[in-house]
Amino acid sequence: MIEWINSGGPVMWLILVCGFIALSVFLERLFHLHRAQIKVDDFLNGITTNLSHGNDLEAVSICDQTPGPAAHLVRTALLHRHEPKDKLITIVQQAGIREIPRLERHMNLLITLAQVLPMLGLFGTVLGLLQMLAALMAGSPLAEIGNLASGLWSALLTTAAGLGAGIPAYAGYHFLVSRVESIALDMEQTAEEIIYFLIASSNGARNEP
Repeated sequence: MIEWINSGGPVMWLILVCGFIALSVFLERLFHLHRAQIKVDDFLNGITTNLSHGNDLEAVSICDQTPGPAAHLVRTALLHRHEPKDKLITIVQQAGIREIPRLERHMNLLITLAQVLPMLGLFGTVLGLLQMLAALMAGSPLAEIGNLASGLWSALLTTAAGLGAGIPAYAGYHFLVSRVESIALDMEQTAEEIIYFLIASSNGARNEP
């Protein structure tokens, strides 16, 4: 393996470094998004049950102990439950907008690497072909096959490495995007349901004799 890497030249090492960074970003985001996605229905049932029994502090405590942006939106709604309806909705929406960049952190780097890696492979291919042509010119009219094969081997190795690292990085990016979209939908559902519950509870309390 080391011989193959050395045969690819400096471009091969650059591809390996970029590939390692892409893998690190993907794994970090995957772990973060896995923790951020919760069972919304179960979570909301626990919150609304405590609120119905007047355990407001316990409901806030559940939000503090639950990871992810959905729990943060519910906590925000609970802390501002006595605000007017329009202001409460605005506060929760703003909190949700602030959570999205946290979910997408470093993903621009991942898609950039996914696009750059195949180009690095192509760059290595061009350098390999130039090396082969240089050997051909230096040995003209009787160039040795070994010198020509060395340049071609370097060209093919960097092409394969660039594609081999770039394709999984590109697929990994879109997989993470789908996870972010799923969490965003959970956030929207959670925000709508908790706001509806709080407003209904507030109206019910005002209507009591």
